[in-house]
Amino acid sequence: MSAGSRVTSPRSSVRRGESPIATGTRRIDFLLLAVAISGVSFSAPLIAATAAPALAIAFWRNAMAVGALSPFVLLRGRAELRGMGRRAVLLSMAAGAILALHFGLWLPSLSMTSVASSTALVTTTPVWTTVLLRLRGRRQPGLVWAGAAVAFAGVLMVSGVDLSLSTRALAGDALALGGGIAAAGYVLLGSEVRRTVSTAAYTFVCYATTAVALLVVCLLSGVSLGGGYTGQTWLKLAALTVAAQLLGHSLINRVVHGLGPSVTSTAILLETPGAALIAALWLGQTPPVAAYPALLVILAGLVLVIRAERNTPKPLPEPGV
Repeated sequence: MSAGSRVTSPRSSVRRGESPIATGTRRIDFLLLAVAISGVSFSAPLIAATAAPALAIAFWRNAMAVGALSPFVLLRGRAELRGMGRRAVLLSMAAGAILALHFGLWLPSLSMTSVASSTALVTTTPVWTTVLLRLRGRRQPGLVWAGAAVAFAGVLMVSGVDLSLSTRALAGDALALGGGIAAAGYVLLGSEVRRTVSTAAYTFVCYATTAVALLVVCLLSGVSLGGGYTGQTWLKLAALTVAAQLLGHSLINRVVHGLGPSVTSTAILLETPGAALIAALWLGQTPPVAAYPALLVILAGLVLVIRAERNTPKPLPEPGV
């Protein structure tokens, strides 16, 4: 996108004065974001249904994604990799390390509490994204805070965060919440790198770092990476890689450049009702009746964040982005 397609007047909205190409690109980004949310909604149910250790699942979904991306990136995108620059590479690796932490915290929680509760807490990402942006000195419009709060209220309607006295369930809740905080750091680092780096190059470095970090953890902790896995388990790992990793996380990495971290992370809240409904149909974990109106509440919160972003002046992009 050229610099000329951005609005420079501080009083004008993103729409007013924006080129038709820019408007079309934004619409495509929203469509891709919808596909990404659909993909990540399969993540928790697939993980819960896969007979493999949580850390092994986390490793394989990233390792398989790197394997799928390698032919394209190494054969056609070597120039992009070489041209990333030291700062971009380090930030991409940091994002990969934080993504490994996200998986390392969240996946074990799925065996300790329900899919709905775990997903609800891990998708608190927009709240932490807004907080981290504020700590970095970026003042967020009140509408962003309000939208995040409304959307999170919808998440609580879906799951009714686990308030049982079960120590195991509470520990699972804590792990999922930690995973949500880690995801906020991942989204913010990704949005920074994507200002100057292509989706393919960033995703390749990020996932490779995540896979290596998780491999080290698995080896040190003695986690089985394949011994005794059935063909059905490998099939579920492949489905998880395609749906949640390649279509989910990769498309999120693609659209965060155009939509920004606030809109992108708030939209991830839609994973909660999506995962709850899939778990109900597939695993028999029936969501509460509140799951259905909660979807509308989450959408309402997302609309508030999008409106705030539309009315906030955007900085000019880096040359060549």
